Formats: sequence, structure tokens, C-alpha cells
Amino acid sequence: MALSYQQAKLVKDTVPALRDHGEQITTTFYKNMLRDHPELNNYFNSVNQKNGRQPRALTSVILNFASNINNITELIPKFERMCNKHCSLGIRPEHYEIVGKYLLMAFGEVLGPAMTPAVFAAWERAYWILAKMLIGREAQLYKDFEKWTSWRKFKIDRVVPEAEDVHSFYLVPQDGKKLPKYFPGQYVSLRIHSPEGYMQARQYSLSEAWREDYYRISVKRDEGARYANSVSKSYFHPGLVSNMLIDHMAAGSTVELSHPSGDFFLDVNNASNMPLVLISAGVGVTPMVAIANTVVKTQPSRPISWIHGSRRTVPFEQHIAMLRRTHPNFRTNIFKTDLANNDVVGVTYNYDFRMNLAQVSSDDLYLGNSGTEYYICGPEQFMMEMSDYLKSQGVGAARVRFELFSTGDLAFKHT
Repeated sequence: MALSYQQAKLVKDTVPALRDHGEQITTTFYKNMLRDHPELNNYFNSVNQKNGRQPRALTSVILNFASNINNITELIPKFERMCNKHCSLGIRPEHYEIVGKYLLMAFGEVLGPAMTPAVFAAWERAYWILAKMLIGREAQLYKDFEKWTSWRKFKIDRVVPEAEDVHSFYLVPQDGKKLPKYFPGQYVSLRIHSPEGYMQARQYSLSEAWREDYYRISVKRDEGARYANSVSKSYFHPGLVSNMLIDHMAAGSTVELSHPSGDFFLDVNNASNMPLVLISAGVGVTPMVAIANTVVKTQPSRPISWIHGSRRTVPFEQHIAMLRRTHPNFRTNIFKTDLANNDVVGVTYNYDFRMNLAQVSSDDLYLGNSGTEYYICGPEQFMMEMSDYLKSQGVGAARVRFELFSTGDLAFKHT
């Protein structure tokens, strides 16, 4: 199934107009689709619906695909990320039927008379080329999940504070069965009932090396976007699921999890002994803990350098300090921008300013080793800055991995 030359031209010719009205298209799309299929509220992030991230995500995916319809190689990493997210949320082939119907209807509303039968047919074919690619890859992922392809009930065994507004949840399967292995760095989707009456799911990185009896996630309170004036400070679009977990889900509560997924991970099947540099900021520390704990357990001689930036407190601070004391190949560089009275340079932090890799020793970055692997997790702007610095130091893109949470890359989708 492929587009003819004429169909590809018709699709590309309409992309500029659709880009100009991207927000209108997807806002209309979601409004109409969720009106007719309210059950799909169980799959879509209600917070990202309100703040506009979800509509921008769909626009980005569809129009990027259309613009590169004859050369989609560069989009494959984004598609892989999408497929992992879709499988973690339980997206199925029948959902693509519904999405396609309402998306093309929204295109028609914007294009008006320009949406001729020929243009409609071209866009319909383009959509199904993309949909079948995603459905095929998702089928492979679901097969890898074996028997756990839907939601599974877990009990919160305990909740442990890790830092200001960061809590770890220890989750035990209610069926008592052994939990499948995962790659350190991957995530699970966690689903709970929302006040609106629908299920809401969010992705959380697994923050511990694999164990067969429980999974651990570490959750940061999400206050939302900050609005400040001369009189007061307030927040809008706060995180729904994260805040409900912290405020209302104590030990003994029940949640649902999907099978571990995600394309950001350390491949434990690769017995490389090359240095590993972990670069994180804020709650981006969570997948790094899983990676570090796995490596010190399975490859204790492998060099690890952890570089972390935080405002005031560092999640897992005592655990990281223990790793540094007990593993001679484990080193750290901690940046803090808001020191506490009990902070001691060289003990609880190394630099009292925002993270700047140029301040870190090249030995701690292992820049002289052409096999060093770099993993970065944190706010998107932070990750881009860290990556740009590594690139300026001659580190090839193939050796740098990011954990991209942004819904700007996803059609379905974390707060």
C-alpha cells in the first residue's frame, strides 16, 4: 500500500494550510471524537487536553509524517516511542479506525472546498499507511509482553519519601505471580480512577533494578504551570494522577499497571564494560537509579559517573552517597542552586549553581574514551543543552540517549 505520485503531491500541498490551523484541527478532532466516544476518555490525558499539549502532539505526528511521506527514516525513532506509549496504554487497532474517521473530518472542516474527493482519498490512504506501520509494530510489542497485555492490579505496599515532594511507591502484584524482567530505564503506565469518573493513566519510570516480587516508581508532585503577579502566586493545570497518588493513595491502596515498556533503557544483554555517564536533573533521577543499581549489581567493575542537578534536595541522596562509598568505580558530581544550612561542599554537593558540564572534569565525563555511553533525563531544554555540549566535545549522537517525555512527539499519551 503506497501513495501514488499525485496523491503524495495532494497531501503535501495541503500541509501548509493544515499547519496554520493545527490547533483548530486537533481541538475540533478531540471535541467531536470524545463527544461521540466518551469511553476514549479512559485513554487520553485529561490535563494535556486542557493545556493543549495533546492536540499539539497529534498535529506534530501527522503533519511530520505527511511532510516526509516518501522518506520516513528520520521519523522511525519517534514512531518507536509512540508504539511503546500506545502499548503501555492498551491502544488497539480498532482505535485507529475511530481516530482516522474524526481526524479526516477535522481536516475537511479546515480545508473546506479544498478538501476535494481526491484530496480526501489521498489523506485517507496516507493515514492508513501510518496507522498500519504503528499497528504492526505494536503487535510485535504486545507479543513480547506475552500473557500480560492489559491492566494488572497492584497493591501499594509502602510509600517512602525520597526528597521534597518526591515519593517512592512499592507496588506488589495482587495475583502473587512473579513479575517479568524489564530493561533499566523503562517505565510502566499506572492507572487510577479520576474525579471526573474516567480512568486516567500516566507513565512512570521504574526506579529500581528488577525484582520478581515488586516494582518501584518514584513520583514528584506536579503543581502545574506557575502564574505569578505582584500580589500572589498560583498554578494552573496541575498534575492529576501524580498529586492523587501522593495525597490520597496510601499503603494498601490498589492501582493498575501495564507491562513495562519504553525505548529509553540500558541493554543489559550487552556486556559492554565501557564507562557509563548518567546525566539527570530533578525527578529525571528516577530511571538513572534503576540503571545504576542494575549495573553495580551485574557489572560491578563497570565505571559509572553520575552528574545530577537539583534546586535544593536530591532524590535518593543517601543511596547515591552509599554507592559512591562502596563502589570505587562510581563517582558523582552534584549541582545545587538553593543550598540548605546543612549542605557541605564535597559531601552533599559539588557546585552551587545550575548544571554546567564544562565545569565537570573531562575524566568524570570520560570524554577520552570513544566507547563511553551517555544517558540523559530531565526537562527537555536541559537535555538539549547537555546533548549540545557533548556534541561540541566530539561525542557522536549514537552514544547519547534521551528520555523524551514530551507529548509533542506523541499522539496518545504523563502528569
